[in-house]
Amino acid sequence: MIVDWFDTNLVSILNGFAIGSLLFILAVGLSIVFGMMDVLNLAHGALYLAGAYLGYQFAGDTSSWLGFGTALGAAALVGLLAGGVLSTMTEPLARRPHLDQALLTLGVALVVAELLAISYGNDVLRVNAPPGLNESVQVFGRTYPAYRLALIGVGLMIAIAVYVVVERTTIGALVRASVADRDMVSALGVDNRKVKLAVLGAGSALAAVAGVLGGPIYGAAPGLDETVLILALVVVVIGGLGSIKGAFIGALVIGQVESLGRALVPDLASFMLFGALALVLIVRPRGLFGAKAAG
Repeated sequence: MIVDWFDTNLVSILNGFAIGSLLFILAVGLSIVFGMMDVLNLAHGALYLAGAYLGYQFAGDTSSWLGFGTALGAAALVGLLAGGVLSTMTEPLARRPHLDQALLTLGVALVVAELLAISYGNDVLRVNAPPGLNESVQVFGRTYPAYRLALIGVGLMIAIAVYVVVERTTIGALVRASVADRDMVSALGVDNRKVKLAVLGAGSALAAVAGVLGGPIYGAAPGLDETVLILALVVVVIGGLGSIKGAFIGALVIGQVESLGRALVPDLASFMLFGALALVLIVRPRGLFGAKAAG
């Protein structure tokens, strides 16, 4: 019975892993920036959309590794620069309520989304997968897109890389120390603003790269920024702020809820998404792996 169910829904389950991998790449930056640097960046979805349009710009007409690789590099660079700008803009609001940061970054998101719509129009634009990944392969007797399988692998590799950097390197230790006691780190001669700049830049770069990676699945279109931002926020809340493990597990959960929900009960898919969020908040108000508040 269970084996038959898995066999019947294998494609939807794999889609859930692919969506979850993409959501992790998008959400982990948001989780770290908000959970560790205390910056609520609602422009995260706009950075994803910018990455999607860069994917169209460099890989929309032809399927080539050069075009797709160029799009990834350009997205990472744009994300880093955008992170620097956002860090500078939010610095004066560091001691003020999160609502001020939310309004500022939301304003930035609206401006960026409008500029992209003016530049590229309102149609859904196609982004091609690289050669070799724009075909289908057999997975347990089912035909499945090779690109989505590759995306699952990329998401796993990025998850491992982010975990190692944050938890096992000197840079990660510096970031964690800045979160735990900024005054002490500052007394040791470390500029907390540079730490914030680096973290926000890395998180923004991941969001833009996620836009390129998601292009062959969702394309590039106005309104996509709002959709992915909502999903990323749900992932962050479910997983817990600042938790890499939480972002990973939360993304996989939401990926499966999204995919299986739309396949099995399409009319209730949206309710299932927010139902999962509500259930986690009732049982674990800080998220699955969120740290307890100090004091």
